[in-house]
Amino acid sequence: MKFFVDTADVAEIKALAETGLLDGVTTNPSLVAKSGRNFIELIKEIAAIVPGPVSAEVGATDFDAMMAEGLYLSTLAKNIAVKVPLTPAGLRVCKNLSARGTMVNVTLCFSAAQAIVAAKAGAAFISPFVGRLDDVGHNGMALIQEICTIYKAYPAFTTEVLVASVRHPQHVVEAATMGAHVATCPPAIIRQLFNHPLTDKGLAQFVADWEKSGQKILAA
Repeated sequence: MKFFVDTADVAEIKALAETGLLDGVTTNPSLVAKSGRNFIELIKEIAAIVPGPVSAEVGATDFDAMMAEGLYLSTLAKNIAVKVPLTPAGLRVCKNLSARGTMVNVTLCFSAAQAIVAAKAGAAFISPFVGRLDDVGHNGMALIQEICTIYKAYPAFTTEVLVASVRHPQHVVEAATMGAHVATCPPAIIRQLFNHPLTDKGLAQFVADWEKSGQKILAA
């Protein structure tokens, strides 16, 4: 499974990239607005930090404007994935951009039917929002299972399932179990994947015992 970080905070992206475990970045208009940065400059900077896909979302909603924005965004760096909404116009943009060799991330997916048409449109990534489905009483992870099952049945579909709106580490574990290709998480969730109280407790005991032994691996 690939890990993308869902943020527009450059400091967070750099810190996570240094772990060697970060495969890409997703952004959206809300995250960019929160950063207070110029969108184009921000995307260029992020794309230079992370060699994997960096999702940059169009701001328009009609086909012509989205297409123009998508074409421009695709020129900012070779690893840009143009992000479009799962609407008829968005899927049309996806079809056109993907035919040109541009990665497209189709976002705001809430049903398996939507995932099917996104794959038909040539999306590189489909982004089902599991947390938002959970919020309204639906089972977000059940949707991931359904999409993964459908995509596996059709080898011609090359679209990767990018699990979005991740709220806790268990979402990541369940998505990996189902065979989802990518999980995009806020920085705090990625850090939670590293942590376990028994790891901390065990390490503290090992360190204490090593200090008592008086030994050193390397001479001072």
